[in-house]
Amino acid sequence: MRRVAKLITAAVVLSILLSCGVAAQTDSTSRKTGGLKGQIVDAQTRSPLSGASLLILGSQQGTGADADGHFSLKDVPVGSCKVKFSSIGYETLVKTDVIVRSGRATYLQVELSPRPLETQGVVVQADYFPETPAEPTGSTAFNGEEVRRSAGAGGDVSRIVSILPSVAKTNDQSNCLAVRGGSPAENSFYLDNIEIPNINHYPLQGSSGGPIGLLNNDFIQDVSFSAGGFSAIYGDRLSSVTDITFREGDRDQFDAQLEMGLAGLGAVAEGPIARKKGSWMLSIRRSYLDLLVDAIGTGVAPRYSDYQGKVVYNLSPRHKVEVLGVAGVDFIDFSKSQAKDQGNEAYGSYKGYEYAMGANWQFLWNKQGYSETSVSILGDRMDSKFRETKSDLLLSDGNNKQQSYQFRNVNHYRLNDAAYTEFGVEGKHVVSHRNFYYGEYTNSLGDTIPAGRTDDRIESSKEAAFADLTLTPLPRFSTTMGLRYDRFEYNKHSHLSPRLAFSLKLNPQTSLNASTGVYYQNLPLAVLTQSEDSQKLKDPVAYHFVLGLTRLLSENTRLTVEGYYKKNDHYPLDPAQPQLFIVDLFAAGRSFTVINGLVDRGRAESYGIELTLQKKLVRGVYGIACGSYSKSRYEGLDGIWRNRDYDNRFIFGVEGGYKPNNKWEFSLRWVYAGGPPYTPLDIDASAAINRSVLDKNRVNELRYPAYHSLNLRVDRRYTFSHTNLVTYLAIWNAYNRKNVSNYYWNEVDRKPDTIYQWTLLPVAGIEFEF
Repeated sequence: MRRVAKLITAAVVLSILLSCGVAAQTDSTSRKTGGLKGQIVDAQTRSPLSGASLLILGSQQGTGADADGHFSLKDVPVGSCKVKFSSIGYETLVKTDVIVRSGRATYLQVELSPRPLETQGVVVQADYFPETPAEPTGSTAFNGEEVRRSAGAGGDVSRIVSILPSVAKTNDQSNCLAVRGGSPAENSFYLDNIEIPNINHYPLQGSSGGPIGLLNNDFIQDVSFSAGGFSAIYGDRLSSVTDITFREGDRDQFDAQLEMGLAGLGAVAEGPIARKKGSWMLSIRRSYLDLLVDAIGTGVAPRYSDYQGKVVYNLSPRHKVEVLGVAGVDFIDFSKSQAKDQGNEAYGSYKGYEYAMGANWQFLWNKQGYSETSVSILGDRMDSKFRETKSDLLLSDGNNKQQSYQFRNVNHYRLNDAAYTEFGVEGKHVVSHRNFYYGEYTNSLGDTIPAGRTDDRIESSKEAAFADLTLTPLPRFSTTMGLRYDRFEYNKHSHLSPRLAFSLKLNPQTSLNASTGVYYQNLPLAVLTQSEDSQKLKDPVAYHFVLGLTRLLSENTRLTVEGYYKKNDHYPLDPAQPQLFIVDLFAAGRSFTVINGLVDRGRAESYGIELTLQKKLVRGVYGIACGSYSKSRYEGLDGIWRNRDYDNRFIFGVEGGYKPNNKWEFSLRWVYAGGPPYTPLDIDASAAINRSVLDKNRVNELRYPAYHSLNLRVDRRYTFSHTNLVTYLAIWNAYNRKNVSNYYWNEVDRKPDTIYQWTLLPVAGIEFEF
């Protein structure tokens, strides 16, 4: 612990010294300038908008786009600015948090939406919240700067999304998303038109979460999150979709960045290729969290590294190719003595890697439409071996390998001013090999499960076709009708999934929105391969119903109120544990993956109301305040309805900050969530066999104490002639709230015990751009 304290202190002191040292050398940032470059295109067709204009708000600086939609503006004062983009016949868009850096050109890809025919007398306002007609409900967007500076996210995409009222509060040690009553296994992520099942280090098998994000936030341009009612172009998920766009590298000059933060030590480099016809970016990071393990309180010493890059090249004005790759390497190894010190029931090692590589081709047909076609290969491997701390008995020993070859084509076409369509196909070929030994163990209800081994290799494929049609018959009314077809070769299942959404503008500031749809998700191969009967299990299905009201309180402040109801059928259940909802156990990594005799009679439902108030950065203050009341429950095989594991009931969160000038920024995040359900220990049974045994007669009857935590952060930005420096200091769980993670039977001390979530944690970071 001394070494941890010294490291934290050294990081903080280094940050302060750098701040003081460079402050003496830094003149007023008004003397430093950078530039803005980019392209303005039609949001529906990606065709360039010749003659579109941009204006830096609060100044007289502006420029217009050339025939290809490109613009360039030099001698822009460094710091954060707001840029307004406009074009005749299109909605006016304002981008906030545009960071101009000394000696660099910030690249912006700008999409303007066509404006419906307006009646006379309607005042056209600047739009800080671009609308997505195909997904009018449950959608929230963040830009890259909002992800970077978040007081509680640490640059992690999943953690910034977790502030939203549709996302349950799970656990500080994991960024799993449990959305509107769903499990963490029901979310998907797309990166530049490539689906990536998990964007985290140490990914939990069958889940979409992990302890820390894999993506470098410096690469992120935009994040769009949909909590329900998403369109037919997305499938095979029941709860949510997160669509992430990587920015382009600098097409004019070589730039580099060194960084240190919670995610580790890293370097980023970028520059032009082929006479500025393209660009490249590369990021390499290595963690040092193994030195902070005691402060974080995870009980293990994780070590990891990640690598990611992107190359963009314009073959011609109508053809652009993007090649990207993301990879991570993870390792844990802790001894028996370390396990005893931490109160862990097992010790051993884990090594894994995950990667995604692909290419995306954008082809502009004409001024009416375009297509995006991607091919990719994704893979992961996990090798692990663990023994019981008290007896040295082998608990598990195995390796899992999975590789997926993917093809995805999405086409966008504007039929006329009132009709727009998206359609396409996708295919996957999956190769999975699982070799896993599990020793005899006692499950959570105290039943003895004999030792066994699985060794299977599977090849299978998935195909899908989808189409959306968005109609705007009236200037204030639009509707989107969608249909999706999915087929899974392994179990011969196929589904048709209809979707419907509409948006009605009651007045220029207020919209009434609704969506509904049917959503299917294939069971993981790890479940389907457990027995021949498992192949006959039906695919889980969800029925979404969402109704919402959106009100612009001002150009930069939006209030959203949404109510939803979600019904689920055909979840797998275990007759040997009729009280439990094993989907939640799998997704949380709290259950062995070998269960025979599953049946598909599981039912669940969730409903709630959510309120979100979001303010974009305009005059120093920005933020988002959220609140929700919800209920999520399931029916066990015993016919009893019980609360699901992620049923917080009440959630309230505030995240935001104050930026008095271009040097300083102060931000915070405070979250309050009702305690989720838990099953108490059967003390007598646990003492008898010296391991955790739950009381099968009281499944999810009790609740943990309420969760609340405050995160604080201060950023200081320094600007030199051709370099930039950002230092920050964050305090996670600032008032050191002891939030309970779970109650368990301590096998070492032979008594009930408690595992807590993160304690107070200082995090210092430095980003040096040159």
